[in-house]
Amino acid sequence: MASPAPRPELPVSLADIRAAAARIDGAVVRTPTLHSRTLSELTGATIWLKFENLQFTAAYKERGALNKLLQMDEATRARGVIAASAGNHAQAVAYHGARLGVPVTIVMPKPTPTIKVMQTEGHGASIVLHGELFDEAYAHARQLEKERGLTFVHPFDDPQVIAGQGTVALEMLADAPEIETLVVPIGGGGLISGVGIAAKALRPGIEVIGAQAELYPSMYCRFTGQDLPSSGDTIAEGIAVKAPGSVTGEIIDEIVDEILLVHERDMERAVSLLLQIEKTVAEGAGAAGLAALLAHPERLEGRRVGLIISGGNIDPRLLATVLLRDLARSGRMARLRIQLHDRPGALSSVVKLFDTYGVNIIEVYHQRVFTALPAKDAFIDIECEARDAAHLGGLVKALEGEGFNIHPVEIH
Repeated sequence: MASPAPRPELPVSLADIRAAAARIDGAVVRTPTLHSRTLSELTGATIWLKFENLQFTAAYKERGALNKLLQMDEATRARGVIAASAGNHAQAVAYHGARLGVPVTIVMPKPTPTIKVMQTEGHGASIVLHGELFDEAYAHARQLEKERGLTFVHPFDDPQVIAGQGTVALEMLADAPEIETLVVPIGGGGLISGVGIAAKALRPGIEVIGAQAELYPSMYCRFTGQDLPSSGDTIAEGIAVKAPGSVTGEIIDEIVDEILLVHERDMERAVSLLLQIEKTVAEGAGAAGLAALLAHPERLEGRRVGLIISGGNIDPRLLATVLLRDLARSGRMARLRIQLHDRPGALSSVVKLFDTYGVNIIEVYHQRVFTALPAKDAFIDIECEARDAAHLGGLVKALEGEGFNIHPVEIH
């Protein structure tokens, strides 16, 4: 039998990652890795969580950004650095640049939410708003890099950045040596590249699985050879990357066992579960690993799995929407559209049944005019809260038993 072909030398080694860990020690948070009994029971796997959302800027990106900045000479730092980002990478470069006295310029797309612009400015960075999309902001940043003599800090496709991200795995496997599978969010691939190199070097038999948003399957397509579009509004904007990295792509080909795509609904549920069960806030990308378990339970059932909550920077309004949608899907909240005769006492007879069944009414919308119903009829939308789906189902059955026509408004 022919011996297997030797694995090509990768641009980042375990020694590089260990050197990065020593370099950034004390300047980033050594976040905890904790066993989750409830999520383990829920998924059928034994789950450990790495809480990178507890970094000062609430994301793992600090590790790679700082490792990159610390390896620049004084003259390079004095000239300043530039990055293109609308999120966690921007804040990481700005924060550690300010700490080290490095002038930082960040190019952001014009539609970047004001809160993210303000947070990045708050760390002392100079903000340039350019273009409608990240690709346009990135191209402009590379142009300014040349014009101003700045050093570009890439969010993922840089060996020094990748080495910094790999320090996550050193800590995880030191704290939870039982882990036999790592599930890591993938956008451009910087985190999974560093984590995968460290994990495979320390534990050659460990599985490294990527979790990528179904709407932006760029690395999945590169890995599998499929051709799928990358577009749409995802709650995992941190991993919404249209073009995978070339450096990271080559690493992923060598060290990643599989990439799983996750639907928006699963990421929404994962965000909600992490808040309800672990009392921790995760952004969509940060919850992608758990979403992969929820979407593919048979793939990881019975395995000892490590998940990285890679970030917690989610807009509060979006978080509220995600939580309410999850309550609706679980049957805890509902909107019932009820047809009734437009006469005195009709609404009261409906409300009495809600009272009888102990279902709380949150909002009532009464529509007589903008409807195709007969003029003597109307419909009401009632937003309500029940204990669970069975509790709500009992109310719906009682309303139908009284002759009311019920149309639940579904969330898909």
